[in-house]
Amino acid sequence: MRAWSVLAPGPLTQGPLRLVDRPVPVPGEDELLVRVRACGVCRTDLHVVEGDLPVHRVGVTPGHEVAGTVAGLGAAVEGFAVGDRVGVAWLRRTCGRCAHCARGAENLCPASRYTGWDADGGYAGYTTVPAAFAHRPPAGVDDVALAPLLCAGIIGYRALRRAALPPGGRLGLYGFGGSAHLCAQVALAEGARVHVLTRGAAARRLALALGCASARGPADAPPEPLDSAILFAPAGELVPFALRALDRGGVLAIAGIHLSDVPPLRYESELFYEKEVRSVTSNTRGDAREFLALAARYGVRATTRQYPLSRAPQALADLKDGRFEGAAVLVNDLF
Repeated sequence: MRAWSVLAPGPLTQGPLRLVDRPVPVPGEDELLVRVRACGVCRTDLHVVEGDLPVHRVGVTPGHEVAGTVAGLGAAVEGFAVGDRVGVAWLRRTCGRCAHCARGAENLCPASRYTGWDADGGYAGYTTVPAAFAHRPPAGVDDVALAPLLCAGIIGYRALRRAALPPGGRLGLYGFGGSAHLCAQVALAEGARVHVLTRGAAARRLALALGCASARGPADAPPEPLDSAILFAPAGELVPFALRALDRGGVLAIAGIHLSDVPPLRYESELFYEKEVRSVTSNTRGDAREFLALAARYGVRATTRQYPLSRAPQALADLKDGRFEGAAVLVNDLF
């Protein structure tokens, strides 16, 4: 098969992603072999390719928003058959035995492993996934629409819950890419008033088209104090702006796996009055099941820009430079 490989992480301009020939992977005893139909482009992929995240697997194939079909089964797999549609997400495996797993916080498992970082992902003709971590797609959602739900949607949903938005509350979203525009749809369906603060004019137009109450620049103040805010942009310099925008007792959730340095914070104007800052670390399978059910119920749909998988570097470059709104999806043309 053909697959994209991160041979030497670095700036996209230096060509860190190379198209290589590899054998079709053999699924482990508890794994599925998945024929990739489409793979979403996540900012985490960009962090893996450019070296913002440490190398976990030399020459890894990125991609962890995989919509595909089962092409093979390990000997111990039950409940799946060749031809079944499946989704592959970021969280690939946990130990199932540690204190975090035991209390339902498998996203904090010290032995957790991730698709497209610890194991080869979906920028390829085929990938594998432990059957226990494969997801059943909602009915009626095609491959391109499904792919962004499998990370951008799931992480956005966990970030929304971490932000502790009260019923009918006022939510601010800093950055409005793939994850934020899906999160906004859930929040709006649940009765929130959503204010978007982002740099791109096209993203601001999309926010208003989806029903958000306002859309301004990332350093602007929202039109009203916020009960909760979520920082999706990997820009630590926005943390003080978001904290100042919170009402008393407000919560800021930081959704990214990578964030540039946060500048010094002023206690009185940015932290006092019991404001909280929370991080978001991966997701649990329960988060995924809950979100996919809500996405089906609320009709959550990604705004997508499609690229052939053979043009993955261009999709990543366009993501980095903010050249599209919503989410990019790679459609597999490497078979």
